[in-house]
Amino acid sequence: MSSHPNPVPEAPAAVEALIRDLPKAELHVHLEGSMPAETLFELAGRHEVATVPATLDELRSWYAFTDFAHFIEVYLASVETLREEEDFALLTSAVAERLAVQNVRYAELHISLYTHLMRGVPARVVFDGVEAARREAERDHGIRLRWIPDFPTDFGPQSAEQTLAAVLADAPPATVGFGVGGTGSTLVPYADVFGRARAAGLASLPHAGEHGGPERVVEALDLLAAERIGHGIDSMHDKDLVARLVDEQVPVDVSPTSNVCTRAVDRIGEHPLPAMLDAGLLVTLNTDDPTMFGTDLVNEYRTAHHIGLSPADLVRLAANGVRASYLGAAHRHALLSEIAQVAERHGVSVPV
Repeated sequence: MSSHPNPVPEAPAAVEALIRDLPKAELHVHLEGSMPAETLFELAGRHEVATVPATLDELRSWYAFTDFAHFIEVYLASVETLREEEDFALLTSAVAERLAVQNVRYAELHISLYTHLMRGVPARVVFDGVEAARREAERDHGIRLRWIPDFPTDFGPQSAEQTLAAVLADAPPATVGFGVGGTGSTLVPYADVFGRARAAGLASLPHAGEHGGPERVVEALDLLAAERIGHGIDSMHDKDLVARLVDEQVPVDVSPTSNVCTRAVDRIGEHPLPAMLDAGLLVTLNTDDPTMFGTDLVNEYRTAHHIGLSPADLVRLAANGVRASYLGAAHRHALLSEIAQVAERHGVSVPV
């Protein structure tokens, strides 16, 4: 996207070069929310989706984030264009290419599987499409992609049951976790389904603590046995919870621009990211829904520097993303070694 709802100035040249050169991992990014405007335009034309503007220029203007209600409108229109295996492959290829350009080497992408199931799109269609593009992206760009199918709490426990059943039946080996988002007020009804997901070898990777207070994070830990927390910024309102997250080193996947767009944080200068790092939390940096929020991972690193993080902090964030990933020990070690080499080349002294 060409516009950004919360623009930050470019960092000094040395910091921009460090951001560019750092190998990156992204752990909280939604496949559907990463759809480039050009891909949406192509898919809307392919399927004659009338809710999408008829020209690319109009679509780009419409796609720019204005408020959360508009975001939902655009998101639903984007999802409506995803119907066949080739659609999911096209989207995944476009997303992988954009990530690779930013020197993102590894990404775990949330797939809104229930949103597709409820439209009558079989899980096999979704997975076959994304897997074909995943293999192609690894071959062509050297980027590794993994999947986190999820469901929203908005439709109740049956959405969780249907999503998990589809995952257990059809998900490929590149599926690393099971997730939940949405606007529901409690995670209590989902303890059992997450227990079965974990028993099947899937990591528990819920959204919690973006809205709803620190109690959602506590529920995610106690009821869902969360291995990472998506967003988690409300944790900072509970000192005991912060101490627990630090003590257990539970990663917290933070997306600053997204938090401002959704009004979880009023202004970017008030974002708790610096305080989270200072508290000793294992924070990773992410985009959430990048094209819809007018950002990318490079911009999130630039934003982090703008709100007070040092070059050493940026290196720590890159290393945290690798450590908190499900990349595999050998690949994690190799990426961490490369991050250390990049930091040294840029004169940044920080343990990696």
